[in-house]
Amino acid sequence: MNFWDQQFGSDEFKYGKQPNAFLVEQAGLLAPYSNILVPGDGEGRNGVWLARQGHQVLAVDASVVGLSKARKLAAECGVTIATEHADLQHWMPSKSYDAVVLTYVHLLAECRQAIHQNLARALRPGGVLVLEAFSPDQLAKTSGGPKNPELLYSLKLIRNDFSGMLQETYGIECEVNLDEGPGHHGPACVTRYIGQRV
Repeated sequence: MNFWDQQFGSDEFKYGKQPNAFLVEQAGLLAPYSNILVPGDGEGRNGVWLARQGHQVLAVDASVVGLSKARKLAAECGVTIATEHADLQHWMPSKSYDAVVLTYVHLLAECRQAIHQNLARALRPGGVLVLEAFSPDQLAKTSGGPKNPELLYSLKLIRNDFSGMLQETYGIECEVNLDEGPGHHGPACVTRYIGQRV
């Protein structure tokens, strides 16, 4: 059983059942009935919400336990999502997507840029990527996130990862108040980024 299988092993949803607030704010960027890729969606809160808005969703995650809970949450909400169990380091998309939603997917430095570029290539021309992650300032907070500084993303780092592939339409490092289950709760320092496939 891997780390995330253990994290998602209880009946409780570690990050709650409600979608990420930044994703909800940016929902207007998503064309109706879009095909959306949601890597690292864990227990499915974002993918299920997107499906409830009428989108077709593929959730890719390394946790079998998380994906099982995601499918159950989708059934509870009267929608379906496609799921794929895979390590993003070795996963390749088989088609193009209208959007990629990447929330709190903190990757090791040695594979992060390659994975980010792989996900950007999965976008059709004009497709959008919506990202929120903890920034380096989160180390001083107790509201969640990795304690390894190499797993935290500055806006400069994100811009560099997607340089030449995505046209930035929004980027900021800011403080927000998280209310995403017991795993993300309280004041937090985040990086938010939106890019469009060129």
